[in-house]
Amino acid sequence: MQSSKKYLLLLLLLFLGMLTLILLNISLGSVNIPPKDIIASIFNGEVSRETYRYIIVEYRLPKAFTAIITGSGLAISGLLMQTLFRNPLAGPYVLGLSSGASLGVAIVIMGASVFGASFAALLLSKWSLVIASSLGSLLVLMAVMLASIRLRDTMAILIIGLMFASLTAAVVSVLSYFSPAEDLQQYIFWSFGSLGNLSWPEVGILSIFWIIGITLAVSCIKNLNTLLLGEQYAKSLGMSIQQNRLKIIIATSLLAGSITAFAGPIAFVGLAVPHLIRQILPVNNHSILVPAVILGGATLMLICDIAAQLPGSEFTLPINAITSLIGAPVVIWLLVRKRKFLF
Repeated sequence: MQSSKKYLLLLLLLFLGMLTLILLNISLGSVNIPPKDIIASIFNGEVSRETYRYIIVEYRLPKAFTAIITGSGLAISGLLMQTLFRNPLAGPYVLGLSSGASLGVAIVIMGASVFGASFAALLLSKWSLVIASSLGSLLVLMAVMLASIRLRDTMAILIIGLMFASLTAAVVSVLSYFSPAEDLQQYIFWSFGSLGNLSWPEVGILSIFWIIGITLAVSCIKNLNTLLLGEQYAKSLGMSIQQNRLKIIIATSLLAGSITAFAGPIAFVGLAVPHLIRQILPVNNHSILVPAVILGGATLMLICDIAAQLPGSEFTLPINAITSLIGAPVVIWLLVRKRKFLF
């Protein structure tokens, strides 16, 4: 009972911290906006400057929502993969989804110079990169799902995912070699990741995938706890390993694939957040871990986005670089301080 109250208190603190960071995220930037104007804009009240309302509603609110969806989605994907493979180094992109998305985007951006000018027309639409990224992730997902049906060994699926990642990376390298500097620069900018380019309709579409993925992850909580005891023990309890594995792969693919399509390949969050949460909450019960990881992922991404904005400056740093610069030292410090690796 005492430990349950402790865990609930920590979850409440994470939630309150996330709410505070949402307010800071909307307030800080090239133009600092007072909190009272933020609240007035959200509830359609009177603001001191009408430009504040436009900045908040059309730019900063969608960006804050994107940060929450991206952070929580990647963090849950990482937790699912680490539990499924029982590997602390597994992350949301271990199945090769990010590499498939990168290949799709590389073909659209750099394909014009390699395959002909007809590909250049695809670049006229903002949705072209989203569609290309989604198709690339989908093709890799289908291949991994076919492999998961045929294979009984879970580790073999992990190896297949890594092989797909190597294969697509090789194709991207070939395209990069033959592409002009302008196309290569555009692809590199996409690979940095971005939270600030989404409109409300795009946030809405991303939210649908997020809700479906999170719902699937929550429905797997009991089976995830059983998997920690080993696949043989799980089978003895009557759990269908293949069906459960497929469910986890679909949930991860929906979350990681859609986030990569809309925000780009954002590294580190999915790998690190589950370990950060385990250091704060030393439990393996997924009934506690899943909500904590959702809140922790959203909180970390909001912190990184605030740092990337360089408050008071007109410059914005790549979110991919900030997630690693902020997160990696924290994980190292926690692991050194605790002196053990919880899993």
